[in-house]
Amino acid sequence: MTVVLAIANQKGGVGKTTTAINLGAELASKGIRVLLLDLDPQANATAGLGLRGGDQPTVYDVVIDQTPLADVIIPTQQSSLELAPSGPDLAGAEVELVPAMAREQRLKNALAAIDGRYDCVLIDCAPSLGLLTLNALTAADAVLVPVQCEYLALEGLGQLTQTLEAVRQALNPSLKLGGLLLTMYDARTKLCQDVAAEVRSHFSQTFRTAIPRSVRVSEAPSHGLPIGKYAPSTPGAKAYAAFAAEVIESFLPNVAKAEAKR
Repeated sequence: MTVVLAIANQKGGVGKTTTAINLGAELASKGIRVLLLDLDPQANATAGLGLRGGDQPTVYDVVIDQTPLADVIIPTQQSSLELAPSGPDLAGAEVELVPAMAREQRLKNALAAIDGRYDCVLIDCAPSLGLLTLNALTAADAVLVPVQCEYLALEGLGQLTQTLEAVRQALNPSLKLGGLLLTMYDARTKLCQDVAAEVRSHFSQTFRTAIPRSVRVSEAPSHGLPIGKYAPSTPGAKAYAAFAAEVIESFLPNVAKAEAKR
């Protein structure tokens, strides 16, 4: 059975796409079959893997025209990692979904058709709590929340937790808060230390790993590579490897054990 993890936070610039790309690449490097689904109209996850939607179908066609998801998926440069690309048309999907039947279930239904093809699906959400993100939360088993280590990033967490509870009550009773991931962490500043302590005190599900602020991590998408391929010996690469190990421990332990025996 496929584990579906949404990577979401309504605040932009917190590292959602960077986390989606690098987590997907790290999981795939362990032989775990991963689908990265780009649900952000900016298509940064698609571009960050060195790919473009082009003239082929994208996630827009899946959620609006109910094109089979299998017809949209394309390979990446990394074995075991595939991509459902986004494109600019997805920007109009929020409006087009409003009158649609079962509008919050479109992505869930599309994923059900390929259940078992992948061990893990990672959904890179847009920086909003609109219908696209609701589709992701309705389809997901758990949500991973990147949190930038600054005080403004804390303000939206209450709204996000309220949204998760609303989704549980109305659309997806089994949805879990999978964990919070501290990003752009700089241990040299008291601000980062204070924010990290605040997050950990309020959310026991915060991951042990914190992703350090890193120029190399920021550079990697411009080369179409995850940090583990672009600069594997850097602190950022090691942090994402450690984060992936935590995700495997929490959500994919049986898959990892099976892969280790092969």
